[in-house]
Amino acid sequence: MNKNIRHIIMDNIKTIFIALVIAILIRSLLIQPFYIPSSSMEPTLLIGDRIFVSKYTYGYSKHSFPFSPPIFKGRIFYKSPKRGDVVVFKTPADNRTDYIKRLIGLPGDTLQFIDGDLYLNGNQILKTIKSKNDVLYCGKSKIKVSTYFEKLPGGKIYTASYRNDYSYINSDKFKIPKDHFFFLGDNRDCSKDSRYLSEVGYVHKNNLVGKAQILFFSSDPKSGSIFKIWQWDKIMRFKRFFNKIK
Repeated sequence: MNKNIRHIIMDNIKTIFIALVIAILIRSLLIQPFYIPSSSMEPTLLIGDRIFVSKYTYGYSKHSFPFSPPIFKGRIFYKSPKRGDVVVFKTPADNRTDYIKRLIGLPGDTLQFIDGDLYLNGNQILKTIKSKNDVLYCGKSKIKVSTYFEKLPGGKIYTASYRNDYSYINSDKFKIPKDHFFFLGDNRDCSKDSRYLSEVGYVHKNNLVGKAQILFFSSDPKSGSIFKIWQWDKIMRFKRFFNKIK
């Protein structure tokens, strides 16, 4: 093989390797993009949204890195998440699947649903009606919901929706253990979250991946492919581009 050709090949390999290392470091330590595949966080996040998640906000665990390598134990540079944050985490069931939900309960909190209302440490979460005739997705089905503004202790306000035909009414008390968190989907009656202890349950701080920060791109997969440029008026949700996630 010609020496010049060999030199060019080696330079290209080095460039690719360096670029790959930089990409992994950015993805692991700074920001990682995620795609929203389900309707559990509607109306806040829709199927087809692409978001940026900050990896540094809560510090780092093995789950901050691709394939969760056991490079160290616990969590380093840890900062406790705030109530109301929208968080990506690894499900405790398999420590592999990424979920995104809203943080409602902190370690030591008691949480319960009574007559359809959410109670935190014995106090009802303030719920103010926003609209009564919204339509959201639940899987492939459409459901009619009422959407509310909910206000958490500390002042965080967000929207949550409840089915009009039937809803999650009552629950046992959830007592959140030390170093664990309780998450709910904003689409309350179409979300597999911490209420389902055998499938999600309480999430340990080491399972936190990062905080959802920016919705940078959105398209409706039910309306067609983004590669069909002539249909972008139906497919692309331009108004959602580069919105801060609240």
